[in-house]
Amino acid sequence: MKIIVIGAAGTIGKAIVERLGQRHDIVTAGRGSGGQQVAIDDYASVQALFARTGPVDGVVVAAGGLHLGPFAEMTPEQFRIGLDSKLMGQVHVALAAQHALNDGGSITLTSGIDAYHAIRHGANAMAVNLGLEGFVAGAALDLKRGVRINLVAPTVLTESVPLYGHLFPGFESADGKRVALAYQRSVDGPETGKVYRVY
Repeated sequence: MKIIVIGAAGTIGKAIVERLGQRHDIVTAGRGSGGQQVAIDDYASVQALFARTGPVDGVVVAAGGLHLGPFAEMTPEQFRIGLDSKLMGQVHVALAAQHALNDGGSITLTSGIDAYHAIRHGANAMAVNLGLEGFVAGAALDLKRGVRINLVAPTVLTESVPLYGHLFPGFESADGKRVALAYQRSVDGPETGKVYRVY
């Protein structure tokens, strides 16, 4: 199958490309890297991506920014970072992908463990990740032509602990290779409307 991986140059993205690339033809994409350029916070850019690639069998999104910071100091503009980037960015991809995918294709989005386990400075992240879960549950009921949509909610990656480990005290990390299995399950499996939590 032909699969687009958006955010392919990131920590999770690289692991996804390595895993899915064993069985599928991968098109890498990102804002400033990859074989295709795309800004997911711009719907026209997402539509242009699918116009360039032509019909595909799946799209995986491992991209999107969030604001992590004390709530007492947070501004509406900072809170919108996650809404515009990680939430609406992935919604943009799903909206465009439903028309670009081949019959039976799949959409796989990414949230995070902080959707269920609150972390300090994570009000924006938790709101966005729970919003994505609701979006996937609702969209799965309406997709046509056998197109599926799922969500992967990983814990902090072992490779990212040096950068983000202080935000997840007491959390068990998971290496990228194990997290990538959940994306393979979404792409190659039969399910839709599911949240794959990787602890």
